[in-house]
Amino acid sequence: MITSRENSIGAWAFLIGVILAILIGLLSAIILDVASMKVYSSIIYTILVILGLIVGFSIKVEGKDSQTFMIAGTILVLVSKFGMESVTSSLIGIGIGDIVSSTFAALLSLFVPATIIVAIKTVFSIAKV
Repeated sequence: MITSRENSIGAWAFLIGVILAILIGLLSAIILDVASMKVYSSIIYTILVILGLIVGFSIKVEGKDSQTFMIAGTILVLVSKFGMESVTSSLIGIGIGDIVSSTFAALLSLFVPATIIVAIKTVFSIAKV
């Protein structure tokens, strides 16, 4: 389980990252204008990528937990990527497309590095003889 004592740093980074990603996605489309986004987006997404790396490095690659995380992470990355593209075009007239798209982009910034790190660690653990 990700919330075990050994993985508490990863669990907190994961929780903070998901909350931040959702808040950033919502706030960036609603509050910030284009000029502000150009200034703050690199900082915002760098923080999410760092949190994703912390999550990826802190998860123990043993047994079912890493497999479950990789499956869930991969599904989330794929659905967010495809959802970001399709939702933007389908909800553009309503004005919600930017909010949903920026939320998906923030979640991708968190989950892509975490999933890649866990996948690499799993491959190396499988390769041990």
